[in-house]
Amino acid sequence: MYEFHGWFGIAESPEESDTGSLDAGISEFRAEIRNIDWTTGEIALKTHNGEFFLITNGLMNRRRDEAEELDKLLQHICVRFPGSWGLLYERSPDMETPPGQGAFRVRVMARGQIRIHLDPFLSPVRPVIED
Repeated sequence: MYEFHGWFGIAESPEESDTGSLDAGISEFRAEIRNIDWTTGEIALKTHNGEFFLITNGLMNRRRDEAEELDKLLQHICVRFPGSWGLLYERSPDMETPPGQGAFRVRVMARGQIRIHLDPFLSPVRPVIED
């Protein structure tokens, strides 16, 4: 099983204003997202109060193409929109350590970088959320 839930604020810069090419970048980004077709997952670019957010959720039988597509998309965000921020919670028994089986890991995006952390809230899955 591969489960993931995430949100990312999309920004060209950590400054309050964009660097002038946000609209063009968002248009390209929308085209990339339209090409993603997950049977048991979703990905969407939403606008809230004039700011863009990528929302993604999924639950697959195992890590497959969806995981690779998600990895590539997050790397694209880091390069093209280095002011972006957000979180991706994910778990799978076949993920590399951390965390391995029975726990969530959190990918934290900030300032064009992704760092992996162990989840302190829902892990270990047993007994926190499962018997």
